[in-house]
Amino acid sequence: MLRTATHTTQIVTVEFADGTQARFHAIWLRDNALDPDTRAPGNGQRLITIGDIPANVSVSAAEVLNGDLSVTFQPEDKTVTFPARWLADHIYDRDPAQQMGRLAPGLTTWESTLTPPSADWNAVHVDPKAKRDWLAAVAEFGFAKLTGGPTEPESLLQVAELFGYVRKTNYGPYFEVRTEVNPTNLAFTGLGLQAHTDNPYRDPVPTLQILYCLENSAEGGDSVVVDGFRAAEKLRDQNPDGFALLAGYPARFEYKGEDDVCLRSRRPMIELSPDGELVSIRFNNRSSAPFVDIPFDRMEAYYAAYRQLGDIIDDSAMGVSFKLEPGESFIVDNTRVLHARLGYSGTGSRWLQGCYADKDGLLSTLAAMEMAQPEAAE
Repeated sequence: MLRTATHTTQIVTVEFADGTQARFHAIWLRDNALDPDTRAPGNGQRLITIGDIPANVSVSAAEVLNGDLSVTFQPEDKTVTFPARWLADHIYDRDPAQQMGRLAPGLTTWESTLTPPSADWNAVHVDPKAKRDWLAAVAEFGFAKLTGGPTEPESLLQVAELFGYVRKTNYGPYFEVRTEVNPTNLAFTGLGLQAHTDNPYRDPVPTLQILYCLENSAEGGDSVVVDGFRAAEKLRDQNPDGFALLAGYPARFEYKGEDDVCLRSRRPMIELSPDGELVSIRFNNRSSAPFVDIPFDRMEAYYAAYRQLGDIIDDSAMGVSFKLEPGESFIVDNTRVLHARLGYSGTGSRWLQGCYADKDGLLSTLAAMEMAQPEAAE
């Protein structure tokens, strides 16, 4: 709820019930007007272009009505109401956060002491709250397990259907993770794998990966997950210059393990938004191509930072480990969380299936559920 509103021709200043004050520009308010002539009532999409707003837009009146803000714009002589709650959610009148490599709101980084977030297969299929909590855990921590599922092949596709769609790649709609005689990828052997993000040679990379266990009687083969954002934070704090090198120059990645497939990308290992927010991590020693975009006089320092990031990722204090049982699965945000596998013996069997999906589908499903039941999401 708003207490007061004052204005000039170009700025509206409001005070909320808690004493917080915020300023909004006339052009910003007009562009974001919520009336049905500006926004489609059904889907909220904007119906006007920036060119439809008068270049000399100004505010002729601004007042609090029933706790919300009423603004009249000239020269259109158009009055629009902005709910106080909406204004509070869209305040931009604040000191910009300047720390490079900062986290987006709602994310929590972690190390080995984290208890893996987990949900029950049946619960997420029948209980909206259980499903919402599971999706929220993936959004906050970058991964979550699912237990008590069926052990039939392709069950992992039902996991993706909980929030979106499978992203088909050259591996097909899903792939098998078990020992092969002539593997096209080291993931299909019994070798241990360093913590890595998948498919950094794609542009864009698959943003979610699901791994589903069908058999696991082999000795070893535990799964390990590492928070790449936490690793980036530690590198930033320990070696700011090295962090800047890995964020400031593109690495190169390549995969050409199959006929008619040659995938290449040129992206930084640590990707930041223009204002310094952590966007993604790309780390995969198996798929690294020669780095040729770093200046000669920075290459040794770049490799030192690369080694330091690898040491942080490999530190046992960073990884959360667990052994999947048949019918269990886990999902990782492939732009943030690295996953590893301990080596396993030739006795017994280990059969997982994996697939990729898109994070925007998961976040969309979560946001829609929270909007439908906001009280349950608090």
